[in-house]
Amino acid sequence: MRFETISLARQDDYLDLLAVCPQKASDYSFVNLWAWADEYGLEWAFEDGLVWIRQSKPEICFWAPVGSWKGIDWKQYLGNSTGESRLFVRVPEMLVRYWQQITGNAIAVEESRGHWDYLYEAASLRELSGNRYHKKKNLVKQFTVQYAHAYRSLDRDTINAARAMQNTWCDWRDCESNEILAAENRAIERVLTAWEELKNVMGGALLVDGEMAAYTVGERMTADTLLIHFEKGKPEIKGVYQAINQAFVATQKDVTIVNREQDLDDEGLRKAKLSYHPVDFVRKYRISWPRWG
Repeated sequence: MRFETISLARQDDYLDLLAVCPQKASDYSFVNLWAWADEYGLEWAFEDGLVWIRQSKPEICFWAPVGSWKGIDWKQYLGNSTGESRLFVRVPEMLVRYWQQITGNAIAVEESRGHWDYLYEAASLRELSGNRYHKKKNLVKQFTVQYAHAYRSLDRDTINAARAMQNTWCDWRDCESNEILAAENRAIERVLTAWEELKNVMGGALLVDGEMAAYTVGERMTADTLLIHFEKGKPEIKGVYQAINQAFVATQKDVTIVNREQDLDDEGLRKAKLSYHPVDFVRKYRISWPRWG
Protein backbone atom coordinates (compact mmCIF):
# COMPACT_ATOMS: atom_id res chain seq x y z
CA MET A 1 0.00 0.00 0.00
CA ARG A 2 1.10 3.56 -0.67
CA PHE A 3 0.64 5.58 2.50
CA GLU A 4 0.49 9.35 2.39
CA THR A 5 0.09 12.27 4.76
CA ILE A 6 -3.44 12.88 6.01
CA SER A 7 -4.55 15.92 4.04
CA LEU A 8 -7.45 18.30 3.70
CA ALA A 9 -7.38 17.62 -0.04
CA ARG A 10 -8.79 14.10 0.49
CA GLN A 11 -11.21 15.02 3.26
CA ASP A 12 -14.28 14.37 1.08
CA ASP A 13 -12.93 11.02 -0.13
CA TYR A 14 -12.44 9.95 3.46
CA LEU A 15 -15.84 11.16 4.63
CA ASP A 16 -17.55 9.21 1.85
CA LEU A 17 -15.97 5.97 3.09
CA LEU A 18 -16.58 6.80 6.74
CA ALA A 19 -20.28 7.26 5.92
CA VAL A 20 -20.60 3.58 4.92
CA CYS A 21 -18.54 2.26 7.86
CA PRO A 22 -20.87 0.07 9.99
CA GLN A 23 -19.68 1.42 13.35
CA LYS A 24 -18.20 4.88 13.82
CA ALA A 25 -15.89 5.47 16.78
CA SER A 26 -14.68 8.95 17.70
CA ASP A 27 -11.09 8.19 16.70
CA TYR A 28 -12.14 7.95 13.05
CA SER A 29 -13.77 11.34 12.59
CA PHE A 30 -11.81 13.38 10.10
CA VAL A 31 -11.37 16.18 12.61
CA ASN A 32 -9.73 13.76 15.04
CA LEU A 33 -7.42 12.32 12.38
CA TRP A 34 -6.45 15.82 11.29
CA ALA A 35 -5.95 17.09 14.84
CA TRP A 36 -3.78 14.22 16.06
CA ALA A 37 -1.98 13.20 12.85
CA ASP A 38 1.36 14.72 13.84
CA GLU A 39 1.17 13.47 17.43
CA TYR A 40 0.63 9.84 16.43
CA GLY A 41 2.49 9.91 13.12
CA LEU A 42 -0.69 8.99 11.24
CA GLU A 43 -0.78 8.27 7.51
CA TRP A 44 -3.47 6.77 5.31
CA ALA A 45 -3.77 4.68 2.16
CA PHE A 46 -6.87 4.40 -0.04
CA GLU A 47 -7.16 0.91 -1.50
CA ASP A 48 -10.02 -1.34 -2.66
CA GLY A 49 -12.76 0.76 -1.11
CA LEU A 50 -11.07 1.10 2.28
CA VAL A 51 -8.90 3.65 4.04
CA TRP A 52 -6.03 2.02 5.90
CA ILE A 53 -4.61 4.10 8.74
CA ARG A 54 -1.05 3.54 9.96
CA GLN A 55 0.40 4.91 13.20
CA SER A 56 4.13 5.30 13.85
CA LYS A 57 4.20 6.96 17.32
CA PRO A 58 4.76 5.72 20.01
CA GLU A 59 4.53 2.31 18.29
CA ILE A 60 4.03 1.09 14.75
CA CYS A 61 0.53 -0.29 14.32
CA PHE A 62 -2.66 0.09 12.34
CA TRP A 63 -6.09 1.45 13.20
CA ALA A 64 -9.27 -0.23 11.97
CA PRO A 65 -9.79 0.15 8.21
CA VAL A 66 -12.53 2.64 7.31
CA GLY A 67 -15.22 1.79 4.78
CA SER A 68 -17.63 -1.08 4.24
CA TRP A 69 -16.20 -4.10 6.06
CA LYS A 70 -18.23 -6.68 4.15
CA GLY A 71 -16.93 -8.32 0.99
CA ILE A 72 -13.28 -7.94 1.98
CA ASP A 73 -10.98 -10.99 1.94
CA TRP A 74 -9.50 -10.21 5.35
CA LYS A 75 -7.42 -13.40 5.45
CA GLN A 76 -5.70 -12.42 2.24
CA TYR A 77 -5.11 -8.87 3.40
CA LEU A 78 -4.03 -9.55 6.95
CA GLY A 79 -3.16 -13.22 7.31
CA ASN A 80 -0.53 -13.47 4.59
CA SER A 81 1.81 -10.93 6.14
CA THR A 82 5.58 -11.17 6.41
CA GLY A 83 5.51 -13.75 9.17
CA GLU A 84 4.60 -11.70 12.23
CA SER A 85 1.28 -10.78 13.80
CA ARG A 86 -0.22 -7.57 12.48
CA LEU A 87 -1.24 -5.22 15.26
CA PHE A 88 -4.43 -3.12 15.15
CA VAL A 89 -5.52 -0.67 17.85
CA ARG A 90 -8.75 1.25 18.54
CA VAL A 91 -10.75 -1.43 16.74
CA PRO A 92 -14.53 -1.01 17.28
CA GLU A 93 -16.42 -3.95 18.74
CA MET A 94 -18.47 -4.64 15.62
CA LEU A 95 -15.38 -5.23 13.49
CA VAL A 96 -13.79 -7.35 16.22
CA ARG A 97 -16.85 -9.64 16.28
CA TYR A 98 -16.81 -9.88 12.50
CA TRP A 99 -13.12 -10.76 12.42
CA GLN A 100 -13.66 -13.39 15.11
CA GLN A 101 -16.45 -14.92 13.08
CA ILE A 102 -14.51 -15.23 9.84
CA THR A 103 -11.32 -16.48 11.52
CA GLY A 104 -12.85 -18.88 14.01
CA ASN A 105 -11.57 -16.74 16.90
CA ALA A 106 -7.98 -17.05 15.68
CA ILE A 107 -7.18 -13.38 16.33
CA ALA A 108 -5.83 -12.22 19.70
CA VAL A 109 -8.19 -9.73 21.36
CA GLU A 110 -7.30 -7.39 24.23
CA GLU A 111 -9.76 -4.94 25.74
CA SER A 112 -8.79 -1.24 25.52
CA ARG A 113 -11.04 0.23 28.21
CA GLY A 114 -9.29 3.59 28.17
CA HIS A 115 -10.28 4.09 24.52
CA TRP A 116 -13.98 3.35 24.91
CA ASP A 117 -16.22 6.21 23.79
CA TYR A 118 -18.82 7.45 26.27
CA LEU A 119 -22.33 7.79 24.80
CA TYR A 120 -25.05 9.93 26.38
CA GLU A 121 -28.68 10.73 25.68
CA ALA A 122 -28.68 14.24 24.29
CA ALA A 123 -32.00 15.03 25.96
CA SER A 124 -30.52 14.25 29.38
CA LEU A 125 -27.58 16.60 28.80
CA ARG A 126 -29.94 19.36 27.64
CA GLU A 127 -32.43 19.07 30.48
CA LEU A 128 -30.31 17.81 33.41
CA SER A 129 -33.52 16.62 35.00
CA GLY A 130 -33.92 14.20 37.90
CA ASN A 131 -31.95 13.57 41.07
CA ARG A 132 -28.92 12.12 39.34
CA TYR A 133 -28.26 15.45 37.60
CA HIS A 134 -29.12 17.62 40.59
CA LYS A 135 -25.51 18.70 41.25
CA LYS A 136 -24.89 19.49 37.59
CA LYS A 137 -28.08 21.54 37.29
CA ASN A 138 -27.26 23.40 40.49
CA LEU A 139 -23.83 24.35 39.16
CA VAL A 140 -25.37 25.62 35.93
CA LYS A 141 -27.87 27.67 37.93
CA GLN A 142 -25.09 29.16 40.06
CA PHE A 143 -23.23 30.14 36.91
CA THR A 144 -26.23 31.74 35.22
CA VAL A 145 -27.23 33.67 38.34
CA GLN A 146 -23.77 34.88 39.29
CA TYR A 147 -22.36 35.87 35.89
CA ALA A 148 -23.58 38.12 33.12
CA HIS A 149 -23.09 35.76 30.23
CA ALA A 150 -23.88 35.14 26.57
CA TYR A 151 -23.58 32.11 24.29
CA ARG A 152 -21.93 32.42 20.87
CA SER A 153 -21.22 29.93 18.11
CA LEU A 154 -17.60 29.38 17.20
CA ASP A 155 -16.98 31.01 13.83
CA ARG A 156 -14.46 33.25 12.14
CA ASP A 157 -15.37 36.06 14.55
CA THR A 158 -14.81 34.03 17.74
CA ILE A 159 -12.04 31.57 16.78
CA ASN A 160 -9.23 33.97 17.67
CA ALA A 161 -10.76 34.53 21.11
CA ALA A 162 -10.88 30.75 21.59
CA ARG A 163 -7.21 30.48 20.63
CA ALA A 164 -6.31 33.22 23.08
CA MET A 165 -8.30 31.53 25.84
CA GLN A 166 -6.61 28.21 25.07
CA ASN A 167 -3.21 29.87 25.47
CA THR A 168 -4.29 31.29 28.82
CA TRP A 169 -5.64 27.90 29.91
CA CYS A 170 -2.34 26.28 28.96
CA ASP A 171 -0.38 28.84 30.94
CA TRP A 172 -2.53 28.04 33.98
CA ARG A 173 -2.09 24.28 33.54
CA ASP A 174 1.58 24.61 32.53
CA CYS A 175 1.05 22.53 29.40
CA GLU A 176 4.71 22.61 28.43
CA SER A 177 5.64 20.51 31.46
CA ASN A 178 2.96 17.90 30.67
CA GLU A 179 3.38 16.11 27.34
CA ILE A 180 -0.25 14.98 27.23
CA LEU A 181 -1.54 18.54 27.65
CA ALA A 182 1.11 19.89 25.28
CA ALA A 183 0.06 17.38 22.61
CA GLU A 184 -3.60 18.26 23.10
CA ASN A 185 -2.75 21.96 22.83
CA ARG A 186 -1.04 21.36 19.49
CA ALA A 187 -4.04 19.34 18.29
CA ILE A 188 -6.43 22.12 19.28
CA GLU A 189 -4.33 24.73 17.49
CA ARG A 190 -4.30 22.57 14.35
CA VAL A 191 -8.10 22.37 14.36
CA LEU A 192 -8.71 26.05 15.12
CA THR A 193 -6.23 27.10 12.43
CA ALA A 194 -8.00 25.02 9.76
CA TRP A 195 -11.51 25.77 11.08
CA GLU A 196 -13.04 27.06 7.86
CA GLU A 197 -11.65 24.15 5.81
CA LEU A 198 -12.91 21.36 8.07
CA LYS A 199 -16.27 19.76 7.23
CA ASN A 200 -18.87 19.10 9.94
CA VAL A 201 -16.89 20.92 12.66
CA MET A 202 -18.82 23.21 14.99
CA GLY A 203 -18.49 24.73 18.41
CA GLY A 204 -19.74 27.18 20.95
CA ALA A 205 -18.48 29.63 23.54
CA LEU A 206 -19.67 31.29 26.72
CA LEU A 207 -18.76 34.92 27.23
CA VAL A 208 -18.72 36.46 30.69
CA ASP A 209 -18.68 40.26 30.79
CA GLY A 210 -17.81 40.18 27.10
CA GLU A 211 -14.75 37.90 27.47
CA MET A 212 -14.57 34.23 26.56
CA ALA A 213 -14.94 32.05 29.65
CA ALA A 214 -15.36 28.65 27.99
CA TYR A 215 -15.41 27.08 24.56
CA THR A 216 -16.17 23.67 23.10
CA VAL A 217 -15.34 22.05 19.76
CA GLY A 218 -17.57 19.37 18.31
CA GLU A 219 -18.39 17.59 15.10
CA ARG A 220 -21.53 16.06 13.64
CA MET A 221 -20.46 12.42 13.40
CA THR A 222 -23.75 11.16 11.96
CA ALA A 223 -27.19 12.65 11.42
CA ASP A 224 -28.13 11.98 15.05
CA THR A 225 -24.76 11.90 16.86
CA LEU A 226 -22.77 14.87 18.12
CA LEU A 227 -19.11 14.26 18.91
CA ILE A 228 -17.37 16.48 21.48
CA HIS A 229 -13.64 16.89 20.86
CA PHE A 230 -12.44 19.63 23.20
CA GLU A 231 -13.97 21.57 26.08
CA LYS A 232 -12.12 24.23 28.06
CA GLY A 233 -13.20 26.73 30.66
CA LYS A 234 -11.67 29.27 33.01
CA PRO A 235 -11.02 27.46 36.31
CA GLU A 236 -11.98 30.41 38.48
CA ILE A 237 -15.54 30.49 37.11
CA LYS A 238 -17.64 27.97 38.99
CA GLY A 239 -20.07 25.98 36.87
CA VAL A 240 -18.67 27.12 33.54
CA TYR A 241 -17.90 23.58 32.32
CA GLN A 242 -21.38 22.34 33.14
CA ALA A 243 -22.87 25.44 31.52
CA ILE A 244 -20.97 25.18 28.22
CA ASN A 245 -21.76 21.48 28.03
CA GLN A 246 -25.49 22.09 28.39
CA ALA A 247 -25.59 25.21 26.23
CA PHE A 248 -23.80 23.64 23.26
CA VAL A 249 -25.89 20.46 23.22
CA ALA A 250 -29.03 22.60 23.52
CA THR A 251 -28.19 24.24 20.17
CA GLN A 252 -28.17 20.82 18.44
CA LYS A 253 -31.86 20.07 18.77
CA ASP A 254 -31.98 17.18 16.29
CA VAL A 255 -29.19 15.23 18.00
CA THR A 256 -30.19 12.19 20.05
CA ILE A 257 -26.74 10.87 21.08
CA VAL A 258 -23.67 12.74 22.34
CA ASN A 259 -20.29 11.02 22.11
CA ARG A 260 -17.81 12.52 24.57
CA GLU A 261 -14.85 10.35 23.54
CA GLN A 262 -12.48 8.43 25.80
CA ASP A 263 -10.99 8.74 29.27
CA LEU A 264 -7.55 7.29 28.36
CA ASP A 265 -7.51 5.46 31.72
CA ASP A 266 -7.25 8.77 33.57
CA GLU A 267 -9.08 8.27 36.88
CA GLY A 268 -10.21 11.87 37.21
CA LEU A 269 -11.45 12.01 33.65
CA ARG A 270 -13.24 8.68 34.03
CA LYS A 271 -15.00 9.90 37.16
CA ALA A 272 -16.09 13.09 35.40
CA LYS A 273 -17.44 11.23 32.37
CA LEU A 274 -19.28 8.67 34.49
CA SER A 275 -20.87 11.49 36.49
CA TYR A 276 -22.92 12.39 33.42
CA HIS A 277 -24.37 8.85 33.33
CA PRO A 278 -23.51 7.35 29.93
CA VAL A 279 -26.15 5.11 28.40
CA ASP A 280 -23.63 3.04 26.41
CA PHE A 281 -20.07 2.85 25.11
CA VAL A 282 -18.35 2.34 21.79
CA ARG A 283 -16.09 -0.48 22.95
CA LYS A 284 -12.68 -0.79 21.33
CA TYR A 285 -9.97 -3.43 21.35
CA ARG A 286 -6.37 -4.17 20.50
CA ILE A 287 -6.10 -6.94 17.91
CA SER A 288 -3.23 -9.11 16.66
CA TRP A 289 -3.73 -11.02 13.46
CA PRO A 290 -1.63 -14.22 13.33
CA ARG A 291 0.19 -15.65 10.34
CA TRP A 292 -2.22 -17.49 8.07
CA GLY A 293 -1.54 -20.68 6.14
